[in-house]
Amino acid sequence: MNKNIKNIALSTCGWLLLSLAFAAVFIPVLPTTPLVLLAAVCFSSGNPKMSQGLEKSYVFGPYIVAWRTKQGISKERKIAAIFVLWLMLLISMVMVRKIWLVVFLTLVGIGVTIHLVMLKTAVKPNNGYEGSEEI
Repeated sequence: MNKNIKNIALSTCGWLLLSLAFAAVFIPVLPTTPLVLLAAVCFSSGNPKMSQGLEKSYVFGPYIVAWRTKQGISKERKIAAIFVLWLMLLISMVMVRKIWLVVFLTLVGIGVTIHLVMLKTAVKPNNGYEGSEEI
């Protein structure tokens, strides 16, 4: 019974965090990736099927697997994340048109961009053919 309550609580937290992560896609101040990672942690104990589903998802799967295995994030994913970040920030800036909020969003964007750039970049496996200097 106690384990069942724990699973329900963790699963509920996972769904709440995943809902917030979805909202964060449209609200630039909320960090999407950390919310998804926390949801994955909750689901790993509370709802293993949902955890596997997240790991298989096209959007979040690579981030979760890279975080869990400490491989890093591909250069392409970093570029895409930075592009979407700044696109959403710019849309928000144009919509609000308040200088203090534009400054705040710019600082958030700079901070998140620095964070993404400093994350470990996944190395593509070398199959011995490309770039090999052996003769």
